[in-house]
Amino acid sequence: MTIAYDPLGRFEIKVWDTEFRRTPARQLMARVYQPQGDGPFPVLLDLHGGAWNSQDRTANAPMDESLAQSGILVVAIDLTRAPEAPYPASVQDANYGVRWLKAKAREWNGDPVTVAALGSSSGGHEIELCAMRPQDPRYNAHPLPEAPSVDATLTYVVARSPVSDPYARFQQAERRQWAEMIHNSKTYFNPWESIHEGNPQKILERGEKVSLPPMYILQGELDDNVLPAVQEKFAATYKAAGGECEFEVFQGAEHRWVAKPSPQTDRAYVQIKAFIAKQLRAKKLAA
Repeated sequence: MTIAYDPLGRFEIKVWDTEFRRTPARQLMARVYQPQGDGPFPVLLDLHGGAWNSQDRTANAPMDESLAQSGILVVAIDLTRAPEAPYPASVQDANYGVRWLKAKAREWNGDPVTVAALGSSSGGHEIELCAMRPQDPRYNAHPLPEAPSVDATLTYVVARSPVSDPYARFQQAERRQWAEMIHNSKTYFNPWESIHEGNPQKILERGEKVSLPPMYILQGELDDNVLPAVQEKFAATYKAAGGECEFEVFQGAEHRWVAKPSPQTDRAYVQIKAFIAKQLRAKKLAA
């Protein structure tokens, strides 16, 4: 692999939208953040949050821009929302998105060998499932005729406040009497038993045979949505299963601290870029 990535790099970027996939409900779009330079550039798929029920590809725009400006081809995609179709529809989008981006990467001056993913909140849940089960026939449901042999394996994963244990998150919503989150969970996990089947924490505890790409989890200290203790447990279980997992708590930060400018937001950007650089160096050495 000839990729050279400097986390301190500065590039002008070109940003545009393109169709990603059509569903019975709507047209799903992708937002491409392309560094303007010689390349080829490492490639990152971004999955937005929104408790499986809201938001779109624009939700993480400031971080996507910052990462692209450092020399990463970033592509953020819309995901099917729970009122349109419950689990595993959005994970099917994520799986398709990985394969689609591998097929498109060279066209946008990216290296398909480097394709990795960033997921935030419920997007973190979806990308953990996609990363751990890249060959799952339920998640591979959407064919990619132009690249039928491309798979959904990922080089690494960055997860910001991921819902690594959706049942624990549901229990926290009950304790808070948070009616909206209770409704969101029940809308997405329908039938309800799927909250255990599609649960990254429980998948590891059940000892399922899974893929374990290197992962970096960023967690807010004051997050009362996804509790730090639940996240720490997932990171420990991931490592115990044989995966590499870096877990970092950001002091004074809540669930969506990166949604607004702050020293901790800036630090998150720096740490993510450093993790990406580390993974790309390791992949280059292993090549």
